[in-house]
Amino acid sequence: MLETLVTSKTRIKLLLKFFSHRNSGYLRALAKEFDESTNSVRIELNRLTEAGLLLSEEDGKTKVYMANQSHPFFTEISNMVSKFLGLDELMEKIVKRMGAVQTAYIVGDYAMGIDSGTVQMVLIGQNLDVEYLDFIRNKTYEKIQRKVEVEILPSDPGDIQGIKIFGV
Repeated sequence: MLETLVTSKTRIKLLLKFFSHRNSGYLRALAKEFDESTNSVRIELNRLTEAGLLLSEEDGKTKVYMANQSHPFFTEISNMVSKFLGLDELMEKIVKRMGAVQTAYIVGDYAMGIDSGTVQMVLIGQNLDVEYLDFIRNKTYEKIQRKVEVEILPSDPGDIQGIKIFGV
């Protein structure tokens, strides 16, 4: 869907990076993360900045970019990116069908705005439906081509000593 609206793959990567999370980044790190040339990333950063979708600020000799949260289309673009990634639907389905989920978090790479192909989640609650979790993991991979890793933690904070939450 997003590929038909936005023809530049580099621009899509930048929109996903900046509008799926409150991330910032600078040219060389973005080029390395996306495995793209600095020139192609620079061109798209300039276009998005000229359009007012990104802001930039100087941090020493480095120019740091971030989404312009006051842009009139910020919310709409963030929602579109979220739908594209399928994370809003994934979280909603899991929370509704798993049972007594108190809290659900996306952690790891996706929480940092990196599309590594794996979505890591932490669910906090009691007596959750683990069979459904296995089913939804497979369906999620079929639908959005992302692997889902889920850590289930008990709702009693005293029960979570020694449990490691991945990639926060």
